[in-house]
Amino acid sequence: GVDEISVAVTAGGDPRRAAGIRDAVVGALRDGTVDARRNRTKPVGVALVGGGPGDPGLITVRGRQLLAQADVVVADRLAPRALLDELAPDVELIDAAKVPYGRSLSQEAINELLVERARAGRFVVRLKGGDPFVFGRGGEEMIACARAGIPVLVVPGITSAVSVPAAAGVPVTHRGVSQEFHVVSVHVPPGDPRSTVDWPGLARSGGTLVFMMAVERLAAVAETLIRDGRSPETPVMVVQDGTLPTQRAVTASLSTVADRVSAAGIRPPAIVVVGDVVKVGQEVEMVRAERLP
Repeated sequence: GVDEISVAVTAGGDPRRAAGIRDAVVGALRDGTVDARRNRTKPVGVALVGGGPGDPGLITVRGRQLLAQADVVVADRLAPRALLDELAPDVELIDAAKVPYGRSLSQEAINELLVERARAGRFVVRLKGGDPFVFGRGGEEMIACARAGIPVLVVPGITSAVSVPAAAGVPVTHRGVSQEFHVVSVHVPPGDPRSTVDWPGLARSGGTLVFMMAVERLAAVAETLIRDGRSPETPVMVVQDGTLPTQRAVTASLSTVADRVSAAGIRPPAIVVVGDVVKVGQEVEMVRAERLP
């Protein structure tokens, strides 16, 4: 059984087959792949759920359970689309990119929407790409719910900052190569007065640099790092659509990466990895090639 649901299966006198089917149904109820929305112990308030880097299989079990219980789902542009296709027809699905903003900022409008739906007694899942607290503005939504007295639950997600390099064969840390990594959002470019990033510090660091939202500002990023002391020969990998069937990657040096990415037509969403760990991924590819018959 799961919560208050008991599962019994008969399979034409074959007890082993019946037990196997029963276990599969129990597992599906537990991980949310079978609709549990009629469960009397349904959550209340708002859940901020990280959907992971894109592959629908990379959401957490807890995230999937809550999604299966939602009355309302407010989804980000980068939330895995396949998960939304599985929602029951009576679930209200709201695309956060299309919320009418009026005079308010988009984030304020989304915050108001979460509070308003939850106040009406509906269980709301705010589904985001990656992790809600890694450049996902989840902290702002948590504060808005807390101020309104709405219970809020945070379900971490697998962030693309680490998982997308991994999917492309690049570890962000590697013994003897890098014992630190820095995750930086480039939604505000280098040199912009609003930027809080210590670019000279990043350039001096020997660690791995992972840049998000950087593709369209890649030339400025590379020029800034080189100017502040990073070697122009530092290896770089740019991965588009990480973990999805459309994933593709371009490798270059810091001095050539902007031109290479432009020529390859790489578009967001993409992750940029700067550092010698990129060579580790290339070494793995060489080993694989040598082992082929």
